[in-house]
Amino acid sequence: MSMRQTVTRSLLLSAVAWSALGGAALAQTLAQTGPGRPAQVDDVIVTATPYGVTQRATTIATDVLDDQALAIAPATSLGDLVNGLPGVRSTDFAPGASRPVIRGLSGPRVQVLTNGLGQIDASSVSPDHAVATDPGEAHRIEVVRGPATLVYGGSAIGGVVNIIDDRIPEALPEGGIEGRVSTQYSSVDDGRGASGHVTVGAGRFAFNLSGVTRKTDDYDIPSPARSQVLADSDGEPRGAGDKQPNSWSELNAWGVGGSYIADKGFVGLSYKKTENEYGTVAEPEVFINLEQERWDGRGEYRFDAGPFAKVRASYGHADYTHTEFEGPGEPGTVFNSDGWETRGELVQRERNGWNGAVGVQALERNFEAIGEEAFVPTVKIEEQGLYTVQRYDLGRHGFEGGLRYDRRTLTATPLGETAEVERQFDNWSASAAAFLRPQAGLFLGLSLSRTERAPSEVELFADGVHVATAAYETGDLGLDTEKVTTLEGTVHFDRDRFSGDMHLYKAWYDGFIDERRTGADFTTDEGETFPVYRFVQTDADFYGFEAEAAYALWQDGDRKLSLEGAADYVRADTDLGPAARIPPWSATARLAWTSTLWDLTGEVRHVGEQDRLAEGELRTDAYTLVNLRGAVRPFADKDVTVFAEAHNLTDEEAREHTSFLKDIAPLPGRNLRIGVSYAF
Repeated sequence: MSMRQTVTRSLLLSAVAWSALGGAALAQTLAQTGPGRPAQVDDVIVTATPYGVTQRATTIATDVLDDQALAIAPATSLGDLVNGLPGVRSTDFAPGASRPVIRGLSGPRVQVLTNGLGQIDASSVSPDHAVATDPGEAHRIEVVRGPATLVYGGSAIGGVVNIIDDRIPEALPEGGIEGRVSTQYSSVDDGRGASGHVTVGAGRFAFNLSGVTRKTDDYDIPSPARSQVLADSDGEPRGAGDKQPNSWSELNAWGVGGSYIADKGFVGLSYKKTENEYGTVAEPEVFINLEQERWDGRGEYRFDAGPFAKVRASYGHADYTHTEFEGPGEPGTVFNSDGWETRGELVQRERNGWNGAVGVQALERNFEAIGEEAFVPTVKIEEQGLYTVQRYDLGRHGFEGGLRYDRRTLTATPLGETAEVERQFDNWSASAAAFLRPQAGLFLGLSLSRTERAPSEVELFADGVHVATAAYETGDLGLDTEKVTTLEGTVHFDRDRFSGDMHLYKAWYDGFIDERRTGADFTTDEGETFPVYRFVQTDADFYGFEAEAAYALWQDGDRKLSLEGAADYVRADTDLGPAARIPPWSATARLAWTSTLWDLTGEVRHVGEQDRLAEGELRTDAYTLVNLRGAVRPFADKDVTVFAEAHNLTDEEAREHTSFLKDIAPLPGRNLRIGVSYAF
């Protein structure tokens, strides 16, 4: 299929879904790696706006996964969990290490946060590095697509995933105690997982205890493992049988926290310990051990009068170690990351539809790589930021926007050199949007943003073999700030039986930092040969859309039968040709029954082929997944949910184009998953 045919087909599918289903939102629908949860209407966005605004009343593209949805979601890594949300895919680098890809962007362009603060890990340095916070710890996960929110800086040029937990309680639990426990089993990888959290009140104090554990074996694949992505080639065998070699994982994380809660605010402290061990898939014997200890403090005080409603502050400190083992008891390269991040905000008092906030943010992180495969030197990263975000809602129309200044300093001694190098970047970012409510249930918005991002430590200082990407990577100390101008249109619709969302966007990059082959090869002392890649700057254009729709076919009281659909598409062109690992278009259709007693959903998800490739990249074939899931709540007086899922019922061979491992690692095959969740 040609590129023109692909684009035409994707646009037609989107139009059909939009017109036939009425153009409506399925946001926050994720019961596994793909959409599938009932839509959540009027969830408050915490990540995008400090003053709080509903998803369907802003131009910022956001999805929210709440505690109930997360309790029955698969026990898996963050990237695989959010994969399938509109405009969101996964790096799919083994079950232990997958990270989100938003609108074709990943790595340092997508910020993964814990309660609004950075992870202080090394997950953005390499695709085989896991995020230090597991979705099983979350009370809520918010996904912001695009750079429209300036609260978290220019590094969030692609988007933000904010993992919110309850370790520092902000309110006393109702009845003195509340919590949730969930456990599940999956057949494709013999996976066993459990998570839980409980908050107990004692006078003015509240204490929280939480934990998550997960263990999986090598997962089943539809055909024997081979090192070739194309379906029309046999490829080379990588292992016997129908298992994906070295795809096992084992995770344990626990944390405690407490806070003092007064009439006008709260102040609290928490501690978390994470241990994660997993196979890399890329190399048969190599596995990774990740450990992090983290302390967080957070507080809020609410004023009785004056221009500001409240002041908030948060602080996080973490020590992180990532050790790559070449075999049992043979530690190889070690990556260390320690540092802190803090944030303070003054939230304005709402006056005649005008909301806003001003804030400051600062961080310091020390990154160190030790060992033969250390391709980045020791780097000290410092950043200070100042921002404001504002919103003026006049009812039928309104405006929102923001302004931010960042100073980022990176200091390192390049590999093979003796002189220290310091690069400092002063970046300005701004956004402005206007919205209109021409009639009840219809929201139209148009936003324009200009965002600047400083190069990362890898893009500046890399110089060595990066085994995870099978390349010799070379940074460029002369890289300048990456700038992007984004124009985005928004439609929210919610009326009678119809509901939906659509976002259309175009992004123009000035100085897009891209990794390109030089044409040379590097041969190690052991005789292994790797292509040489170099980080360069070029101009680039990204454009695409995300659309979701739902139509209630029949409804009687709490019982409802709905037809739902979703589609997304992104295209990325640079002056050097197509950008690498850009996801193909996708379309999803589902029939969903919901009621107080039980839910049942049948889903068909189609992902197109991708043949617009960067130099040296392999194409991926289209695939279709058929999924079925259900949940039963058998006790009227207890919040008990028994859930089950059959994923990839036809055992389809599928490969994620955004993955560095797509040539050797297909997605898991047919999977039967069962579990139970109890809230109290």
